[in-house]
Amino acid sequence: MGEERRCAGTIRKRCVQIVAVALLSIPGVFAAQEAAGTSAIRQGAQAYAEHCIVCHGVDARGTERAPQLAGNRALSRQSIEQVRALIHEGVPDSGMPAFDLPPPELDALAAFVRSLNAPAAESAVAGDAKSGERFFFGKGQCDSCHMVYGRGRAIGPDLSETGRTLSVDEIRKALAQPGAHRTPGYDFVTVTIPNGQTLGGFARSRGTSEIQLQDLSGRFHLLHGDRIAVIREVQKSPMTPVTASPVELQNLIAYLAGLTGVKPGMLAPLADSADTEPSFSRISNPRPGDWLTYNGTLGGNRYSNLAEINRTNVARLVARWVFSIPYFGLEVTPVVDRGIMYVTGPNQAFALDALTGRQIWHYSRPRSQGMVGDAALGTNRGVALLGDKVFMVTDNAHLIALNRVTGRPVWEAVMADEPQHYGSTSAPLVVKDMVIAGVSGADEGIRGFVCAYKAASGERVWRRWTIPRKGEAGYETWKGKDPELGGGSTWLTGTYDVQTGTLYWPTGNPFPDGDDREREGDNLFTDCILALDPGNGALKWYYQFTPHDVRDWDATEPPVLVDTSYRGRDRKLLLHADRNGFFYVFDRTDGELLLARKFVNHLTWASGIGPDGRPQLLPGYLPPPEGEIGCPTSATNWMSTAFSPVTRLYYVMAVEDCGFFRAPGSSKPSHFQKEPAKKYLRALDVETGNVVWEVPQTGPADGKRWAGVLATAGGIVLYGDPSGEFAAVDERDGQRLWQFPTNQDLKASPMTYTADGKQFVALAAGPSILCFGLP
Repeated sequence: MGEERRCAGTIRKRCVQIVAVALLSIPGVFAAQEAAGTSAIRQGAQAYAEHCIVCHGVDARGTERAPQLAGNRALSRQSIEQVRALIHEGVPDSGMPAFDLPPPELDALAAFVRSLNAPAAESAVAGDAKSGERFFFGKGQCDSCHMVYGRGRAIGPDLSETGRTLSVDEIRKALAQPGAHRTPGYDFVTVTIPNGQTLGGFARSRGTSEIQLQDLSGRFHLLHGDRIAVIREVQKSPMTPVTASPVELQNLIAYLAGLTGVKPGMLAPLADSADTEPSFSRISNPRPGDWLTYNGTLGGNRYSNLAEINRTNVARLVARWVFSIPYFGLEVTPVVDRGIMYVTGPNQAFALDALTGRQIWHYSRPRSQGMVGDAALGTNRGVALLGDKVFMVTDNAHLIALNRVTGRPVWEAVMADEPQHYGSTSAPLVVKDMVIAGVSGADEGIRGFVCAYKAASGERVWRRWTIPRKGEAGYETWKGKDPELGGGSTWLTGTYDVQTGTLYWPTGNPFPDGDDREREGDNLFTDCILALDPGNGALKWYYQFTPHDVRDWDATEPPVLVDTSYRGRDRKLLLHADRNGFFYVFDRTDGELLLARKFVNHLTWASGIGPDGRPQLLPGYLPPPEGEIGCPTSATNWMSTAFSPVTRLYYVMAVEDCGFFRAPGSSKPSHFQKEPAKKYLRALDVETGNVVWEVPQTGPADGKRWAGVLATAGGIVLYGDPSGEFAAVDERDGQRLWQFPTNQDLKASPMTYTADGKQFVALAAGPSILCFGLP
């Protein structure tokens, strides 16, 4: 009897060894075992044969009792530690028991299971990757459908991360059997439309009565309702198996296995795109139905020529769709081009069907650690478009370009060279063939700058510092400590004048903002508007709104460019309502100050702006005494403003509020009882600065509730108020025409566009994008 047991045990042990050897012959495991450790992989194969084979199969491809482990995409995203925990704890809901194995055996088993799905980039892959790259872009013609690091065409899925997302086995299978696995959003269909025409392409997204189809030229067709007659699924992939010799195939696999995604600092190749829309000429002169930049136009005036929604019918406006992003308070302004809307969240971008809000693609990356200020909150205010690219900033001040069709990165520029508290929060601005962006972080100490990059490649063209170094113009305005971290953020999107070729960019507060003991002087170029040459960043002129700021009065409010008759002359104006409480009108060609008039009632720091353009300070502003009550705390902020060429009024959100100011370094408590802050929508006469009409807002006016305005040729002004209501008033007198209770904190500015020939209005509210239209 004992001899039989010994014999059975020997046979069982031998069977386990045979199965383990068979398991190690699974394609890709040999390569993976070299990377993960041969000994551990072999021990793990033996443990698998002993404990797991009954349910998961001899080849780890699964049985009716348990899913496959080899080629399992969910497992491919798990670390060895996560796989180990899964084995040890089991999955009771699915019937998988816990395995209380000795730690060395558990470690080996986890390593083996992980090796079955190891990303190709973590495996030792035979072959010549350079030869494989030449095959990809040459004989194999893979680039005729696929893009890698910005090279090729965006018809099929972007392959830039293949080595990080697929195992060697999966890459091999995808090349030999293209239809075996399809990337989500790339199911091939044909759509027959009512006129009998048939369109073929990828169903990037679809609903019960709509489909977002990408044809084989890379163009989108957004089809809805009665525009769809029949949709047919096509099982056969449009991609044919790769025709290559065994050596060529192995070299191609080696090349694809090494693709791990666009990295910071990686430039894109200078290659022509098959689709270069939208062009800069269209961005600089947009059709009324498109909203191609953060402000709709490069000049920053949120006034739309659309008039389908107007003062006679706006009361009928209804919600049409909602799209939610997992973030507590969006500040984004949507951008719309040819029926596709682009919106952002924290380190995220989405392409949506602008008619229905259905998602077409989504890009995301993890939030950065160690951020401060708004960047730490995940604030992001939108994108810029040019050609086949979508541009956005990340929380850690990187500027990235995404392909407009795939949503995958093409290049990534690191904006800051120095390890300071840099972040970035706002939409970039496209000027000609460049994309321009600024940085945040002045409240924590940075040397601010705005910089320009080649849109095609990500190569930096120029950088304009807002804090001068010794020997540079403006350095003499800093007395005391060297302003190495003088602040001067550039976090609000600037504006551009096509006619004069001038870029206007506002700057933020000095650092430290409330403690001026080591920074006497005007502290240039903080709290300024900078007029720059967009070709090289050279300064044409500047104006400082608040010299020697001690109240955190960033000048990061919209610089709005308008051409209009002003006091009997046709002039090119720049309009700016500043946080310090004054409304300014400039001749933007040379910076001549034409008007400076307060637009809030309570203003205690200056009596006016003198003929020299400097504030006429009242006693108590400098130095600020202990316990001073000062007004305003922040008369307005970064939210959008608008000028109507019909009424010739400028619409701005104004806040009446006062605050208690401590002396620098003091921690003395305040016993000041102030009146609650009050917010108003005000219409200003640009020639006099007078308030023509105002609409008091309801709800709390403090906190981060900075919803801006939109004016249209329909004779209406749309805005969000602190109570969470989205509303429309008559542009002539402020009479309320419509409201919608969003029941959210409104922190963004509305915009308008057309889709399918109809006008819509969209606004970010809380975690959602809300779209409104007529019934």
